[in-house]
Amino acid sequence: MADLANPTRTIEILNKHGFHFQKRYGQNFLIDSHILEKIIEGAEVTEEDCVLEIGPGIGTMTQYLAEHAREVIAVEIDKTLIPVLEDTLSAYHNVTMINEDILKVDIAKIVEEHNQGKPVKVVANLPYYITTPIIMGLFESHVPLKSITVMVQKEVADRMQVGPGTKDYGALSLAVQYYASPKVIMTVPASCFMPRPNVDSAVIRLNRHEQPPVQVREEEKMFRIIRAAFNQRRKTLVNSLANAGILSVTKEEIAEALKNLGLSLSVRGEALTLEQFAGLSDLL
Repeated sequence: MADLANPTRTIEILNKHGFHFQKRYGQNFLIDSHILEKIIEGAEVTEEDCVLEIGPGIGTMTQYLAEHAREVIAVEIDKTLIPVLEDTLSAYHNVTMINEDILKVDIAKIVEEHNQGKPVKVVANLPYYITTPIIMGLFESHVPLKSITVMVQKEVADRMQVGPGTKDYGALSLAVQYYASPKVIMTVPASCFMPRPNVDSAVIRLNRHEQPPVQVREEEKMFRIIRAAFNQRRKTLVNSLANAGILSVTKEEIAEALKNLGLSLSVRGEALTLEQFAGLSDLL
């Protein structure tokens, strides 16, 4: 493997292809092989696995994945990176490149074609500006997934794993924990990237639940309630839900539902567990 995970080699490749970073794609390439080894280990990639990589960049992590997995499907939005990837990955016959926007591509079809519809592992160094839509898109589309191991902004990783009553707890925490169990694998300093981002990152692994930890009659409705509860964090839950205009219920009915759950009328959304939100959704 011609290891790309160092500054000299990365600059060489970029210069060779006359590549320029595009701000709109949030491109930060990893330049530390130790971190890459830890990601592969944390994702538990084996030779039986089909891995979906989002945003392969110049192929730095793709090489490591290709060495460990049976097959790698790399989805890259930036067409100027395709010739770079064709060059850096020319030695690997188990990599398929797709020049598409991950939010628009039919992932279920990819999984069907490349892994006979069996669950895949997602491994990615995600662009910060689009982390949440990508993760939620993967979960909400119900594509067959074993796990998602991603590099994200450290504060986003913190938000995904916290519980009620903390300042980082919010709609993202609840959504991630409904679909998966989160575990932070490591913190990654900004100095491990080129160009260097303004914040530190973290690698988090989300193991997909076979069944959600709570049963709720209408999943979509529960998430509408959760989003409304956190849209106006400082307000009481009664006021947040009544003002949101997402439910055809009165303030009194919301108050009644909270009473039935044994909750105070002055309670805020950040105090409720996933189970309590499911209960509230069913009552409303």
